[in-house]
Amino acid sequence: MTTPLDALIAAERSRQRGVLRRAALYAALVAAASVILLGLSGWFITAAAIAGLAGPAVATAFNYMLPSAGIRLLAIVRTGARYGERLASHDAAFGALARIRPAVFAALAAQPPAVALGFTTGEATARMVGDVDAIEMRFVRRSAPWGAAAALSAGLCLAALGGIAAAVLAAACTALLLIAGRFLSERIAAPGRAVQRAAGQLRDSFAGLADAAPELRCFGLEEWAATRIDAQSRVLAAAQRSHANAAAWFDLLHAGTIGIAAAGTVALAAGSGAPRAALAALAAAMTVDAAGPLLRAMIDRGRLIEAQVRLDAVFAPAAAPAVRARVRDRAPAVALTLLVDSCVAAPGTRLALTGPSGSGKTTLVEQLLGLRTSAPGRLRLGGADVTTLAPDGLRRCFAWAPQDAMLLSGTVRDNLALANPEADDATLWRALHDAALDARIRALDHGLDSWIGENGARLSGGERRRLAVARAYCADAPWLLLDEPSEGLDGASEALLAERLVDRLNRTGQGLIVVSHRPALTAICTQRLDLAPGAARLRDAA
Repeated sequence: MTTPLDALIAAERSRQRGVLRRAALYAALVAAASVILLGLSGWFITAAAIAGLAGPAVATAFNYMLPSAGIRLLAIVRTGARYGERLASHDAAFGALARIRPAVFAALAAQPPAVALGFTTGEATARMVGDVDAIEMRFVRRSAPWGAAAALSAGLCLAALGGIAAAVLAAACTALLLIAGRFLSERIAAPGRAVQRAAGQLRDSFAGLADAAPELRCFGLEEWAATRIDAQSRVLAAAQRSHANAAAWFDLLHAGTIGIAAAGTVALAAGSGAPRAALAALAAAMTVDAAGPLLRAMIDRGRLIEAQVRLDAVFAPAAAPAVRARVRDRAPAVALTLLVDSCVAAPGTRLALTGPSGSGKTTLVEQLLGLRTSAPGRLRLGGADVTTLAPDGLRRCFAWAPQDAMLLSGTVRDNLALANPEADDATLWRALHDAALDARIRALDHGLDSWIGENGARLSGGERRRLAVARAYCADAPWLLLDEPSEGLDGASEALLAERLVDRLNRTGQGLIVVSHRPALTAICTQRLDLAPGAARLRDAA
């Protein structure tokens, strides 16, 4: 069965067909030139030695110039073609990866909530980097069969100069090498897959511990973390060692077959003279050697299979990323009446969600956004059950500032542009003003273009939260969803944030759903939905 990843790779192969053909042509030139070069060199050295031993008269009559020029030409052709083949194959690979990686990211972002919540940052990164890198080899090595075929053709022609038996032996050695390699590849697949899995697990563990670095230092757990990483590293090292041990059999098989081909060809071609025998032997050796890229592909077969399985798991539940429209290419959202349980919130309503921790306030907000599944009938927007609405259309109705907002490792502008890539500077500054953060951003070295560090490391906790609120303000949505927007703020800052939020709501006519335990924010709401078990559900905020 063809998977979405297979279809994506097939499309990239079609797109890169011209470049891949060029790589195949260069690979064939490299292989043919290498075989002829070594065969001619063997003939030339042997013939020149015999001429020298025959005496000055024969040595003087021997034509050294023509073979030397041929050898030099073949060396130049081989070098140039090798450069061209690598340039073309990597050009195809990088061009394909430039589209495959965004497709993988889009598939991750489109996961159903039950699947998405199972991916950690490290696991997602491992699939985006390590597994996609393994797929790169499918493009880089597309030219290998053409090189092997060209080497076989050139090698058999040269080996035949030493006799048909010599050519048959060279062909037989090459065929047996590939058959034996295919057999060994089945045995090396399991270690290869173990390497890919262990590498992903190590990335996952490292990412998780790196995010918790301050806490690890605070509680003196650096040694514990290092021990955990060391254990994962040892698992990876053991898998790599097992894979390397299995791969060594390929090297032994390859080297042994080259030796058998060369020795056997010399014996069979001895009757045609020493120079031709040398030519045939070296041509046969290079013919077998040219199968090396095919063997290396067999060695990495297990890693590639595991990478494909891991990436298929990303694509399988997700919507096809190629058909997802950009938000700015769709019609704008309109203000719609919202039904939350028994609470009817008309456009422009200010609703506070209250209740003790764990009562489901954040879960309800995420259900409104389609980030979590909800029971049919519980949430309705414009008369339609949110479980029946497309995620893109649903999310355009809400501008969200989550409780644990993440910031980009970039500038203030980069972070605000996530909500509205086309917003001008006036819109960005207005959002920062409404979030009571404009003075702080103006004080930075470069204003909107100031770098805020990894997840806003240059800002305080309260400033990071207000930047997330400002990002929500930048979105042109009829409803604001603010989850604990004043958490971590002092009383004066919280009062200013609430005051400016009221001014914004009066100016824009947006509706508000706010999750908060703080009176300063619940006081600006006209309705309150209490999610405490057994409590009266809906009541006036007063």
